[in-house]
Amino acid sequence: MDLATLADFNLVATHGGFGRAARAVGRPKATLSRKVAELEQGLGVRLIERGGRSLRLTEEGRTLHERSAGLMAELAEAGEAVASRAPIPRGRLRISAPIVFAHVLLARIGAGFALAYPQVELEIIAQDRVIDPVEEGYDLVIRINPSPDDRLVGRRILGDERLIVAAPGVVPPRALPGSDAAVPVAAVMFATTPPGTPWRMRDKEGVQSTLLPQTILKLSSLMMVREAVLAGVGAALLPRLLVAGDIAAGRLACWGSEDAAPVEIWALYSSRRLLSAKVRVFLDVLIEAVAER
Repeated sequence: MDLATLADFNLVATHGGFGRAARAVGRPKATLSRKVAELEQGLGVRLIERGGRSLRLTEEGRTLHERSAGLMAELAEAGEAVASRAPIPRGRLRISAPIVFAHVLLARIGAGFALAYPQVELEIIAQDRVIDPVEEGYDLVIRINPSPDDRLVGRRILGDERLIVAAPGVVPPRALPGSDAAVPVAAVMFATTPPGTPWRMRDKEGVQSTLLPQTILKLSSLMMVREAVLAGVGAALLPRLLVAGDIAAGRLACWGSEDAAPVEIWALYSSRRLLSAKVRVFLDVLIEAVAER
């Protein structure tokens, strides 16, 4: 029995379908289907019932998966243990990162890493969706203020905050003297922000105030929100990471920072796997690049 073909079968069985397994590892669905068919032909039994809307293992398929999945995991861990001691990082490295972080920092860092370590096949997926790195085949995930998860360990790589910014020509609103009422302000809003959410702001003198955003434009991407603010549509609440350069260059004015808990950005990987050489080296490159910035 070919171990690679058996691994493909377990991959499909674990992910619950050919499509999900193909997306998790970045391989064609047709290739996985053909490999499973070859395994079935070699064993002389049907392992997966086809034609249904969801994958269903036959009795023989369940037996094979239950008895071989653990063995395949042990073999993979043995390979990772050897690879973690290899002097030269190599192999495929899949990373998931929030869209803003990926565009502002990770693309340039990834390019430098690819030049320095050509034997690593680096793949960076920019997405704001919270993914399961184990189930979806990622070696490293970047998360903002991650919730505790005993399946993941990692390192804090950056602290950030959200700033209330607008084009320089937009006049900041002012509360009436002695009033604690929220001050309305024309705003460009991120699409997922609940309607009516106030902005608690602390200006550079430390004075606190509350702004009540009046939505002029709602957009599904923070990158799009930034562009609209640069065009003078209204104010917005955006990560410092995204707008620090605009503020320094005078393209945007900062009214103040969000009066909230600090934002922490973490790089996380599975606690159930040994830290491979490729992940360890990428983490070192990432942290050094962030520190220099």
